[in-house]
Amino acid sequence: MNIQLEKMKQKQECERRKRIAEEKHKEWVQKKREEERKERERKLSKEMAEKATRELEKMLLQEKAEVKYKEWLKKKRAEEAEKKKKEKEKEKEREAELQEKKAKSEKIFQEWLHNARNKPRPVLNGYGFPRGKPTGLYFYCTYVVT
Repeated sequence: MNIQLEKMKQKQECERRKRIAEEKHKEWVQKKREEERKERERKLSKEMAEKATRELEKMLLQEKAEVKYKEWLKKKRAEEAEKKKKEKEKEKEREAELQEKKAKSEKIFQEWLHNARNKPRPVLNGYGFPRGKPTGLYFYCTYVVT
């Protein structure tokens, strides 16, 4: 009976060790799964944080680009306005010069017209003689004997 009791105790001890080993194995597996889950969550949160950071950088870069574009556009429009203003000024200058030139030429024409009225008119049918008299020009047909 002693042997049987001893075998039974050994069997119980073996079963108890087996249960303890199974429980430890289950605990280890559960702990391992928990660690893996935490690791996955940590990696996922890290990836999400990196993605959020990249998106934020992208947005900041886009905002910077938009601000620069608006500044460039504003500068370009100012340059175009300045260019148009200069062209208008040049056009006004040309118009003023043209007006001045026209007035000057009109004045000169009026002076010429006034002087032309006062000038002595050449004698018609003078046949090349100043004031109709042969002076200084000797031609065999016009030679007068006195």
